[in-house]
Amino acid sequence: GMDPRLNRSGPTRIVLAEHKAPVYERSGLRLITSSLRRFGPDTLDPKIHHANLLQSILAKIEANAAGADDALMLDGNGFIAETNATHLFFVRDGVAMTSRTVACPEGITRATVLELCVEHDIPSRVKDLSLTEAYRTDEAFCTGTMGELASVTEIDGRVIGDGSPGPLTKRLSDLYRDLTAREGVVVIGRET
Repeated sequence: GMDPRLNRSGPTRIVLAEHKAPVYERSGLRLITSSLRRFGPDTLDPKIHHANLLQSILAKIEANAAGADDALMLDGNGFIAETNATHLFFVRDGVAMTSRTVACPEGITRATVLELCVEHDIPSRVKDLSLTEAYRTDEAFCTGTMGELASVTEIDGRVIGDGSPGPLTKRLSDLYRDLTAREGVVVIGRET
C-alpha cells in the first residue's frame, strides 16, 4: 500500500541481466528537445533511484512520434539535464563537457568517462549547458550502462559536426571498451 510503515522488511531487489549489441554505433542518435522538464531536487531528488519513469516514458513517446531516437530533456531552468535514458556529453574545441547532475542521476558510465578524461589528459568540464551550446557543438555522445558511448549526430534537426561520430567520441569509446575489457568481469560464456 501507500503506507511505508506496512513494509518494514526492506525493498525487493530485481536484477535484469541483458546484453545488447550497440544499436547506433554507425548511424548515431537523433535527438529532439522534449517539452517535458526533468524534476529538480525540490520536487523529486534525482539522487534517489526510484521506479517513477513516467517522465522518461512520455519524453521517449514524444521523441519517437517526432521521428527521433531519444528525447533531450531540460531542467527547470532551461539547461540540459540528460536524455530520457542517458547522460549527454558535448565536445567543443577538444573539450568534453557534460551537465551538472542537478536534475538527473549521477551515472556510473558518465563518471567513468570523466575519469578517463582525467587519466588521458583530455580536457573536460562539468557545467550548465544550454541548447545553443548543443547546437554549436563539434561532437556529441550519450553515455549509459547498456549503450556505453553512443554518438549523437542530430539535435532538433540540426546536424552535429559532419553527421558522423567525431574523433574524441571514438577515442573515448575505445578507451571505455579497453577499460571494461581489462577490469570488467566476464559473465557471458563463463564456465560454471
